[in-house]
Amino acid sequence: MKKMMITAWALTAVTASFAEKTYEPTWESLDSRETPQWFPDAKFGIFIHWGLYSVPAFAPRGTYAEWYWHAKDGDQSGKHAAAVGRADATQQFHNRVYGEDFEYSDFRDQFTCEMFEPEHWAKVFKRSGAKYVVLTSKHHDGYCLWPSKEASTSFGMAWNSVDSGPKRDLVGDLTKAVRDEGGIKMGLYYSIWDWFNPYWPEAEQPTTGPKRKMNLPEEGRKKYIDEVMVPQIKDIVNRYQPAVIFSDGDWWMDDEKWGTKPALAWLYNHAPNKDEVVINDRWGKVRKKHGGYFTTEYGSGFADPSILWEENRGIGKSFGFSRVETFDDYNTGELLIYMLCDIVSRGGNFLLDIGPTADGRIPIVMEDRLIQIGEWLEVNGEAIFETRRWKKDCQWSAGEIKEYTKEEFHHGVPDPIIEMAKYPKEGQARKECYFTAKGDTVYAMITELPDEDEFEIKDIELSKGSKVTMLGVDGELEWEKEDGGIEVELPRLNPSKLPCNHVFTLKITGVK
Repeated sequence: MKKMMITAWALTAVTASFAEKTYEPTWESLDSRETPQWFPDAKFGIFIHWGLYSVPAFAPRGTYAEWYWHAKDGDQSGKHAAAVGRADATQQFHNRVYGEDFEYSDFRDQFTCEMFEPEHWAKVFKRSGAKYVVLTSKHHDGYCLWPSKEASTSFGMAWNSVDSGPKRDLVGDLTKAVRDEGGIKMGLYYSIWDWFNPYWPEAEQPTTGPKRKMNLPEEGRKKYIDEVMVPQIKDIVNRYQPAVIFSDGDWWMDDEKWGTKPALAWLYNHAPNKDEVVINDRWGKVRKKHGGYFTTEYGSGFADPSILWEENRGIGKSFGFSRVETFDDYNTGELLIYMLCDIVSRGGNFLLDIGPTADGRIPIVMEDRLIQIGEWLEVNGEAIFETRRWKKDCQWSAGEIKEYTKEEFHHGVPDPIIEMAKYPKEGQARKECYFTAKGDTVYAMITELPDEDEFEIKDIELSKGSKVTMLGVDGELEWEKEDGGIEVELPRLNPSKLPCNHVFTLKITGVK
């Protein structure tokens, strides 16, 4: 578990320890490194899935378009019926639209990125309020968005965006634009797994079903790790100094076979930005056990307030752009704001994904959602950024507190987060507000303004000099003690002059 630092003194001490300590390739040593303070302060980031899969931009609704190649040509043996059905749909689509003789590698010529303007992307990210960006430098197809010689050598063809396709260093161009914009950290996603790398193709890997065998051919595995994976990790670190490395593709093989611990020890000891860099927990069957922070995907995060975690998901149901998705598949700006508040109130970060098009555009519906979040954060950002979980994350109304499954968080209609906050079923409790804290200041983010002029906050004790205000509204609010809590007289707001939309924040100072 990762404990979060909360003082400037602690940050200074940890920075000094970075320079003094040498990390060993063991989890005991690696986990002893505190995650840099900027990450738990950041709260909101933008994920970007972009690559050759952005050309067909196809997956059956509710599934991941970035898995196109594997659905088309991958081993489906041992998989459940739904996965086989997705593969069948992808194969039928591919044969109908591109033809049976059209290979996945042929998409390189159509991955043109001629509309890619990294400076515009960076401005959109700035307007969204996001504090960090994580771009897919390489997904499981192995195609790299930077000039990786290891990719092209191992695949035996031009297999990066400089030697093929757009003929651009997409990672480098976006990294520069984001850093030039200022106030945003730049990070990279990197898949340690290549589905079909010729050094170690899937045919030599264990099947993906429940009866997978782990008697792996050592020669291919070692060649891939030593000559592709590790050199690529070092290459992106030395070239771009990413503030985040979001590893993936790890889940079916343990960390010893992946050889990730020595690479992480090198990162912590020798990276040009070793005091800044943050890693996740996807390094070989160690999720929720080891790493700089823990991850959930289309999930609900963690209940333990001592864990540093991040929820990542798309605006729709796919990470990569999917032309199959319709209006109903995209989350509204309202829901995304509720998600941000809910996740941060429970101590997490929110990494929200966009899927650009093959010609290099952020789809307008995605840009719109990011701007809506940014407009809300302009008013309420101090209740999000640099905050921590309070003694409780929310205030429930009377009723049954429902437990939701991961499937409901991924595919539920309505989404569990907005159902809990705004549209509860009969007899179901509702989250009346979310809480965050910064020192002795508590923020109560009201999910729905009451019909009356008062809002009660339970189980809170204020000091003599405490003040209550609403972010974006001038003046202090009247309050009085009420049954172990307080009752706040809300401002009478003209609907045409509301400070923001959807969620309204009370700032309460001097909380005991």
